[in-house]
Amino acid sequence: MASLIEIRNMCKIYNPGENEVRALDHVSLSIGENEFVAIIGHSGSGKSTLMNMLGCLDVPTSGIYLLHGSDVSLLSDDELSDIRNQEIGFIFQGFNLISNLTAFENVELPLIYRGVSKRERTHLAKEALRKVGLENRMTHKPSEMSGGQQQRVAIARAIAQAPPVILADEPTGNLDSHSSQEIMNILKTLHAEGRTVIVITHDNDIAANAKRIIHIEDGRITSDSSNEGNLSREDIAEEIRGNSTMYESNTESTYEEPELNQTEEIEPTYEPSADDYDLEINDNNIDLHLMNGENQNEQEE
Repeated sequence: MASLIEIRNMCKIYNPGENEVRALDHVSLSIGENEFVAIIGHSGSGKSTLMNMLGCLDVPTSGIYLLHGSDVSLLSDDELSDIRNQEIGFIFQGFNLISNLTAFENVELPLIYRGVSKRERTHLAKEALRKVGLENRMTHKPSEMSGGQQQRVAIARAIAQAPPVILADEPTGNLDSHSSQEIMNILKTLHAEGRTVIVITHDNDIAANAKRIIHIEDGRITSDSSNEGNLSREDIAEEIRGNSTMYESNTESTYEEPELNQTEEIEPTYEPSADDYDLEINDNNIDLHLMNGENQNEQEE
């Protein structure tokens, strides 16, 4: 089976020169279809930068990223946007829900943006909310729901159009232990249905739910372990201390070593919050666009 995701010698460098910061330092990684992977590391380890690369939210300074065998660095901005809309479902720690929209409307909104017909998006939004156990909370707004329920709305939004990859960045970071386990059970169900699930976390307990655990430190992968035997948090800590590389991928690499691909250095990608979006309703269409800093300041005033 060919790799779904393949990264070779990826670097991400900020402030090139004497004071440069290597957020990623020659990272190589393969992830196959229908894997459940946890990428674990402390704050500043490079795990969120790696997530931005995997989600096509940012570009590397150098290296290769193949998605479904295609070199991501060769894609246009529109093609990258299509990948983010169709191939990847994002789940963020901060939920990123629109506060004045109901649960149903929050799930429906990206489908409108993608041009899905009203009949189909109504079906998809309701079915996604049913899958996360919120069929009776569709008309509630975020302020009327608990943190766990809000994150389930965010998951429903991510899975509504059945993307093959679920990319979750600290999906339980703002939740209590009970809600955290509920969210992880949902992600396990999605994996059982055939999705590739990638969870970015600093928590060994959350990582223990995955089938494969990758530890990143100082921008480098230091261990890559199979979790078919359901490692405990103590086992994971021991693997990390031992810098283990137990995992052996059963995917067949399609990668051929080219000359190192250099791309122009850019500033870190800005991650918008729900408050950064300006919502305009014209006739039957809803346009969701990111406001620039000047417009945002005007709105706050």
